[in-house]
Amino acid sequence: MSENQFSAAPTAIRLPGYTKADQQEILGTGDDPFGVDGAGLTWLPKDEHFGIRHGDRLVAHAGLLRLPVAIGNAETAETEVMGVGGVAVAPDLRGQGLARLVITAALDHARTMGPQHALLFCRPPLVPLYQHLGWHPLDTDVLVEQPESRVVTMPLRTMVTPLHDNAHWPSGSVRLFSLPM
Repeated sequence: MSENQFSAAPTAIRLPGYTKADQQEILGTGDDPFGVDGAGLTWLPKDEHFGIRHGDRLVAHAGLLRLPVAIGNAETAETEVMGVGGVAVAPDLRGQGLARLVITAALDHARTMGPQHALLFCRPPLVPLYQHLGWHPLDTDVLVEQPESRVVTMPLRTMVTPLHDNAHWPSGSVRLFSLPM
C-alpha cells in the first residue's frame, strides 16, 4: 500500500465525458490496459462517467451503462441492469481506496436510474477486490452479444451487486442483450 499522496480527502465527481486520452492519463499508453484484449470481445462505451482528480490529473474512473438482460426464464425475466465498466485507478495511487470511492459514486447515481442491480465483468485476480466492495460472483455462464449477431459465453468473471435494499438476484441463466460494457 502506498503512502497517501492526497493533501485532502479525494472526492469522486461526475465527468462530462471520458476519452482514450483520459484513460491513458490514468493507466498509461500500454496496448492492453485492462488485461482483457485476449478475450477477443467488442465492448460498449459507457454513457455516464465518474472520476477522481489529483491536482490536474485524472487518477480514477468508473463508467455506467443501462443494459437489457434476461435472468432465468427469458420469457418472464427480461429486465435491465446498470453495467459498470472501465474501472481504472492509476497504478501509482492504488491501495488508497480510490476504486471504492469512484465505484460508490457510480453506484449512487445508478440507484437513481431504476434497475435493481449493477453488473460487471472482471479478470479473476480482481474478484477479491470487488467482493470486498460488496459484489457477488455469479455461478452461471453469462451470454453476451458480439458483432455479426454472434452470442458468446463471457470468458471473464461476472459479478453483481444490489442497488436497492429489497433487490434479490434471481437464479438461472443470464443473457445480456447487447455487447458487454
